[in-house]
Amino acid sequence: ALDIMPSDYWRWWLLSNAPESSDADFTWESFQAGVNKDLADVLGNFVSRVTKFCAAKFGTEVPGAGEYGPAEHALIADLQTRLEAYQHHMDAIDIRKSTAELRGIWAAGNEYLQAAAPWTVFKTDPDRAAAIIRLALNLIPVYGVLSAPFIPDAAKTIATAMNCTAEWPSNMQTALSSLAPGHAFTVPEVMFAKISDEAREELENRFAGR
Repeated sequence: ALDIMPSDYWRWWLLSNAPESSDADFTWESFQAGVNKDLADVLGNFVSRVTKFCAAKFGTEVPGAGEYGPAEHALIADLQTRLEAYQHHMDAIDIRKSTAELRGIWAAGNEYLQAAAPWTVFKTDPDRAAAIIRLALNLIPVYGVLSAPFIPDAAKTIATAMNCTAEWPSNMQTALSSLAPGHAFTVPEVMFAKISDEAREELENRFAGR
């Protein structure tokens, strides 16, 4: 299996589909969807968009301009609620519910970023764009530490890129201000390469049996 795909791909699919009361069915199509839609499109896309945009417009340091507004405070409150739900599911060893909540935490950041649209705001209000990106950059190491139980290799990539060792957050307000203005980071390589339809079909044929 590890010769075919990275371990994080397997860990994510297997744990997010872990059987709780009955068997789980594995298909290559489901595996492809889990990797592409969850890991690449949600988590990987967020990290890539935020770090690349910041590097292009503000450099590879956390920008300090601008203040947080209602959208930022609403996101922080939402993430605090989601964090508590995630921890509850983890404590109860409800693995599938835990992965669903973790994906929801990733998605919340993407939805905020899409609505805040710093790439558009930058044209007229660069300070406001800087505040949006500062919060988004702070969210990346939080994503890393929360994801470590399921995708530890990606968590290490995030910690290296963001040049920090994050601790498990107890308070989102505090966690999302851990990277101070001026903190240096690097833009990571593509974290999750998508599985193409051609590659999926090849695997389906290879392991179809006779």
